[in-house]
Amino acid sequence: MDIAVIGSNMVDLISYVERMPEQGETLAAPDFQMGCGGKGANQAVAASRLGSEVFMLTRVGNDIFAKNTIDNFAQNGIDTRFVLETESTSGVAPIFVDKESNNSIIIVLGANEKLSPADIDAAADEIAACKLIVLQLEVPLETVYAAIEFGNAHDIPVLLNPAPAHPDLDIEKVTSCTYFMPNETELAILTGKPVETIEQIKEAAQVLVDKGVKDVIVTIGSRGAVWVNAEFVREIPAVKVDAKDSTGAGDAFIGCFSHYLVDSGNVEQALAMASTYAADSVTKLGTQSSYATAEEFAKI
Repeated sequence: MDIAVIGSNMVDLISYVERMPEQGETLAAPDFQMGCGGKGANQAVAASRLGSEVFMLTRVGNDIFAKNTIDNFAQNGIDTRFVLETESTSGVAPIFVDKESNNSIIIVLGANEKLSPADIDAAADEIAACKLIVLQLEVPLETVYAAIEFGNAHDIPVLLNPAPAHPDLDIEKVTSCTYFMPNETELAILTGKPVETIEQIKEAAQVLVDKGVKDVIVTIGSRGAVWVNAEFVREIPAVKVDAKDSTGAGDAFIGCFSHYLVDSGNVEQALAMASTYAADSVTKLGTQSSYATAEEFAKI
């Protein structure tokens, strides 16, 4: 197995709107889509579609959404042995996308809140056989910390996407992650620093490096990404496209990066490929539905 994704799944409820309604106002939306999402699931699907063997540890509810989520994992070639059904609702994410392709998202964690360190213990053999552990913050922090400790104990690199940004995240407990990958908004919340310019983003990322984080990779949408560590600062240029829907682009970036990192071990190449893959995803509507397969990506 190549990658263990320990994290969230959601059902995306996407409304495409001309504008957001004012308080007390009802607006008709021109289009709607429902699909499978959640940061963990998105990243797993992107990596799997590109050819990685992916193992998913997550929790679904005991409602009408659960079977669809499990079937979706299986259809995307993901190992579902530890997609665990829970006495709860499944996680859902109402998403609103405006005509400039900007999105606003509400998440209801549901069963994702039930994922525990004990679940990591139960799946220990499967996780230990992987080459990379990928984490997000849509599950309890104690579970994230336990996964990081597991990776360190078994000499497995750990990638943490601190999304959504959690003000209680203990930076000291995540400094042993190999890759720390926020977007600029999450970086601002975690550091309390301004991130309006590229230079400010570099300075904010350096704060995390000074605290012991090894490699900070900040995704900044149409401006590309910035990679900062103790030795250098590097900018990864964006690929210019006509964006239609940016939902899930950050997850596309991380899933693609994870795939190429495991495949080649070359971080710089993995970042370049991830930038292209994420850019392609925003040219299509939806979240996972916008992620290219290996064959489709080879043609870009």
